[in-house]
Amino acid sequence: MPIPVACQCGRSYTLKDEFAGKLVKCPRCGASIQVRNRQVNSTQRSDRPLNQSVAQGISRQPSRGSSIDPVFSRDKFLLRQKVLTISEKYDVWDEQGQSILYIERPAHLLRNVGAISAGIIAGLLVFVIFFILGINAPDVLVGWLMLLALVGGGVVTIIVGFLLYQKRHITIYRDQSKQERLLEILQDKKIEILVATFTIKDARGHLLATLRKNYVYDIFRKNWKCYAPNGSLLCVAKEDSIILSLLRRFLGSFFGLLRANFIILERNTDRVIGEFNRKFTLLDRYVLDMSADRSRSLDRRIAIALGVMLDTGERR
Repeated sequence: MPIPVACQCGRSYTLKDEFAGKLVKCPRCGASIQVRNRQVNSTQRSDRPLNQSVAQGISRQPSRGSSIDPVFSRDKFLLRQKVLTISEKYDVWDEQGQSILYIERPAHLLRNVGAISAGIIAGLLVFVIFFILGINAPDVLVGWLMLLALVGGGVVTIIVGFLLYQKRHITIYRDQSKQERLLEILQDKKIEILVATFTIKDARGHLLATLRKNYVYDIFRKNWKCYAPNGSLLCVAKEDSIILSLLRRFLGSFFGLLRANFIILERNTDRVIGEFNRKFTLLDRYVLDMSADRSRSLDRRIAIALGVMLDTGERR
């Protein structure tokens, strides 16, 4: 008999009885829904049916034909950042030390240096033009032209540099060959002043979630918020302790003893569903552990993307 289920976003579905007792995910908001074991009255109506292929693709353990790659079916990811590289690169291992993913965030060093240089040159050109005009202008206009030279040169420098500056997107690949993309984390804005936002998309370009960071909050305790495509909150990642976070502001990492670790909280609650910890080593190694999230309320694709941003997004 069909089983009706309802999501907290207001959408309801009717599932086949073969999904009884399984965990499925709402296609609308991405929230996890626990299907009850007992059958209920089949006369209840739903907004629309949830077809079998969608439900299979969002079950607890994705099958080989699932839309979610099996590499994301685990709870622990071990990240190792490569050293002596201009771009930020990460190898991701499983608990047995086998490589499962490769992550890269290009620095675009030459292009961005060129963008800054082009902005400076354009600004100097504007300054020289107004300066020459000021030399030949009447005395009453000299002051104004010099002011325009300074202001105009600065404005042109900023505009040209901004237009040519390259965003630093992050790509998660199957392996170091970079032939198969699994996820993308897109930097939404070139210049991040108070707020930074990043968009997470799967290999087909479908929106999975949005990450948002407010730099004002960093004064006391760093935190990231993760939102579903419909704008509802999925989870919050914050530093593990307010006391330790304040000590880090004054003492830094203090030779690694105060290294920044993060906890991941379930939406609208204080329940910890995951941790992102830096290992006490000379190299940059991290562990993303989602074992506490037994109901898999947070898509592991979103979890690994969040974990990467807790390092590269914090410029650690």
